[in-house]
Amino acid sequence: MERGKKYEEAVKLLDKEGPYSLKEATELVKRAAYANFDETVEIHLRTGLDPRNAKQQVRSVAVLPHGLGKQIRVLVFAQGEAEERARVAGADFVGNEDLIKKIESGWLDFDVSIATPDMMGKIGKLGKILGRRGLMPNPKSGTVVQADDLPRAISEVKKGQIEFRLDKLGIIHAPVGKVSFDAEKLADNITTLIEAVLKAKPASVKGQYLKSAYICSTMGLGIPLDIRELASISPT
Repeated sequence: MERGKKYEEAVKLLDKEGPYSLKEATELVKRAAYANFDETVEIHLRTGLDPRNAKQQVRSVAVLPHGLGKQIRVLVFAQGEAEERARVAGADFVGNEDLIKKIESGWLDFDVSIATPDMMGKIGKLGKILGRRGLMPNPKSGTVVQADDLPRAISEVKKGQIEFRLDKLGIIHAPVGKVSFDAEKLADNITTLIEAVLKAKPASVKGQYLKSAYICSTMGLGIPLDIRELASISPT
C-alpha cells in the first residue's frame, strides 16, 4: 500500500521502535499530525480480558479535565418538573413524546442523551435506533439519573464526560482531545481516562489487565505508550 508524502514524513518522526512515555507521546502525536483540520486524538488499549466472559466486561465513564475540544449537544428525556430542571441546567433539547417521535422520524442531531428513570419505559422502543449509535441512555454510563441529579449529569457531559467500553476484540477505544490541545492537557486527559479504566477492572481478572496502548490522531500513525507507566497510575 502506497502512502502519501505527509505520512512518510510523519513516520520519520518515530525515532525508536520501543514505547514512548506519556509526555513524549503527547508531544509526538501533535508533531506527527498532518491533516488540514483539527484532528481528534484517540487512545486504544488492548486488554487481557475475554470479551465473551460476562464477568470480564468493562463499561464506565470518565470526565476529562480539559474536555474534548468540541461543543457537546445534550438531549434529555424528561417530563413534568424534570423538564424545567434540564432546561435550566443547560440541556440543548428537552422533551418526551415529542422527541421520541422526532427521533423515530430520523432526527439525530445530538451527541449524548440523558433520561430520568420514569422515561425509560417510553424510550425503550428507540433502542434499535439509539443503541447502535451509542446514544441510548444507560445507568452504567451515568445517563439515567433522577431528576434532582440532572444538573450534575448535564454539567459533566458538557465538560467532557466520555463513555468507554470493551469491544469484541478486547480493546478499549476512546477520544482524549484534539491535536490543538497542549501536550500537557492531552496527558492530563489520558491520565484521567486510565485512572477510570483501572478502577473499572473486573474483580475476576487475574492476569495482565492492560497489555498495550497506542495513541494517534484521526489521520495519523499509532504511537506506542509505555504500558508500565500507565499501569502504575493510581485509580481514583
